Amino acid sequence: MTELRLDELRTVALPGGRLDYVLRRSARSRGLRVTLDPGRGVIVAVPLASRRGWARPERDVERFLGEREAWIRRHLARHERQRAQIEARGGISDGAEFRYLGELHRLRIVAAGPSHRRSTVERTGAEDRDELVIRLASRDRRAPAVVLETWLRARAGEAIDRAVTIHASALGVATSRITLRDPRTRWGSATRRRTLSFSWRLILAPPAALETVVVHELAHLLVFGHGPRFWELVATRRPDHATWRRWLRAHSHELHAALEGGGDERADAPAKEA
Repeated sequence: MTELRLDELRTVALPGGRLDYVLRRSARSRGLRVTLDPGRGVIVAVPLASRRGWARPERDVERFLGEREAWIRRHLARHERQRAQIEARGGISDGAEFRYLGELHRLRIVAAGPSHRRSTVERTGAEDRDELVIRLASRDRRAPAVVLETWLRARAGEAIDRAVTIHASALGVATSRITLRDPRTRWGSATRRRTLSFSWRLILAPPAALETVVVHELAHLLVFGHGPRFWELVATRRPDHATWRRWLRAHSHELHAALEGGGDERADAPAKEA
């Protein structure tokens, strides 16, 4: 079922200056939520106008944005710095920098030999920095970014499968299915049917961060929710899980912006009574 969603571009005058935002009316919203998207900026989600008490939310929205102006502008400035840093790395071009396994690698884009039908990617060691070498075959019409993403997805599948095998056995759980996706707001998910889903972008993060997400989702097969018992279980496999969760939060925009994408920060308002 498709979610009903309506977006409107709005502007509010705040002490720090004018602030543009997107007012999003969503059938799934139960209250007022502010999301800071690196691509679209400030997004304010509210329930549909047909819901009691939400026909005219502008006053509540502007008051909420004003109360959190410092938080909003701090994160918008951080997103701008991160965008500048990412752009300075050169994108997907020969000689650019690209993060893989948590480390910056140099990209090399070269022509493949005449016998190659498909473009390939290879990780090689270099004197000053490891490299990801993209060899483009003349018969392969795919762009370098597409070739690189295909290779990264395959490496992510292998790394996640290894981590699941190791930690599922230790925790005494079994999975029914594992999928790779590209979600914008979460690194992994688990269902009561023992299906696990992970972001392929975890391969860009340090292996310990990837393992932390795998352990997190496997632990949900034993304990749903995030109470003390859940975190105690996660800590039996990754005592340093908090460190790597912080790393993923700090680098979320960077990992989602690699080969295009985005991360987000958000704030919720107290629930509004009907």
